[in-house]
Amino acid sequence: MKDFKNLPSVSQVLSLVPKNLKVHDKFLTTIIRNEIKKNRTLLLKKNKELTKERILNNIIKNVMIKSDYSLKNIINGTGIILHTGFGRSPFTGKIFKRISDRLDGYVNLEFNLINGKRGDRQDHLRDHISSICNSESALVVNNNAAAVLLSINEIASEGEVIVSRGQLVEIGGSFRIPEIIEKSGSKLKEVGTTNRTHLTDYSNAITKNTKLLLWVHTSNYVVKGFVKSVPLPELIKLGKDNNIPVMVDWGSGSFLNMQSLKIADELPISLLMKQKPDLITFSGDKLIGGPQSGIIIGNKKILKRIQSNSLYRVLRCDKITIAFMEEILKSFKIDNFSENNTALKMLTTKRNVLKKRGDKVLKLLSKKKIMDFRIKLVESYVQAGSGSLPEKKIESMALSFNPKNNNLDNLSKNLRTGRIPVVGYISKNNFYIDLKAVFSHQLIKLAEAIELL
Repeated sequence: MKDFKNLPSVSQVLSLVPKNLKVHDKFLTTIIRNEIKKNRTLLLKKNKELTKERILNNIIKNVMIKSDYSLKNIINGTGIILHTGFGRSPFTGKIFKRISDRLDGYVNLEFNLINGKRGDRQDHLRDHISSICNSESALVVNNNAAAVLLSINEIASEGEVIVSRGQLVEIGGSFRIPEIIEKSGSKLKEVGTTNRTHLTDYSNAITKNTKLLLWVHTSNYVVKGFVKSVPLPELIKLGKDNNIPVMVDWGSGSFLNMQSLKIADELPISLLMKQKPDLITFSGDKLIGGPQSGIIIGNKKILKRIQSNSLYRVLRCDKITIAFMEEILKSFKIDNFSENNTALKMLTTKRNVLKKRGDKVLKLLSKKKIMDFRIKLVESYVQAGSGSLPEKKIESMALSFNPKNNNLDNLSKNLRTGRIPVVGYISKNNFYIDLKAVFSHQLIKLAEAIELL
């Protein structure tokens, strides 16, 4: 039986950690107990005894790490700008400063300053979004999944929702259209096949129980070959002829023509709205560049009903999201955007600019570091991320690493867990830090992180 005499007590560790740690006493005790438990398990597995000093040092080190802030600023070297794991659309400190000034203390979230009466939090965004999208009204909730669930629940609860089999998508985080329809209290009615759906498939499926025709943008994959789908205008006409609402889940919505920005051939929401579907739902935190949010636009009467739905209170946005979204809305012009829209600015940064940034990093590195890790600047291609523009390969530049010891896993881990966390990726026996999603003001920090290896 193993001897656990070298394991310290909770009180012993507490006496050795700094007294000014910014963490609740009970949480600190929990961290210490968990570390002691892990070392107990380690002792059971190890054949060789671990010294008391080593165990104590390891515990204190891990306690210090885990009592620090969990949410950290990182350098995104994956090249994926709209990275779900990294919070999707990035923001700069400048936008935080403007928002923090307006959020200092209290705000008029649901208070009308003109008449002195109770207001509506949607009033801060509704008209602005409606004007950009050419819609009658608009509503913002906490993400697009919420927008879809809330809309279907209000329109089609206990009724049938008709969807093409070719549009029964799943996106990251196990968001599946069939399951969302089920959770909304509606019944899914599939029509057509995976690759081909005709208008007659929809019309033949309509019954007295049909409450919604749902058209879903397959934003995170593309089917090619012997395919057919029903054009949205034809489905909208079918809906109007049968007095059935037509809803479009557009996924990664855009206010701008992505083709004119040379990003992708993605239809702007305003043009989509001209086809007059009853509702369109889309994300506010992907190609819009805003905070995590879902936007519903369309028929004013239906949107009023949706806002009256009891689920709306569960899914509505808070003052921080609204403040961020208002700031992002102000970054748009008719056919362009300002530098305040960080996500779009990064997506449109040219390769030659990224090359200059890569050269700057190389100049900041010691020759020994470049030789030891065999670092060089190479051309690369990236995707936007978060299911947006799945077929579009965007030009970029990356720092390629091929260390002499060839231990890429250690290199990747050391960069992730360093004082300046850097996340890259391994591909074809090389480690890469892509520069597409690296801020220009992070280049010096990136060089420091590499030098610390």
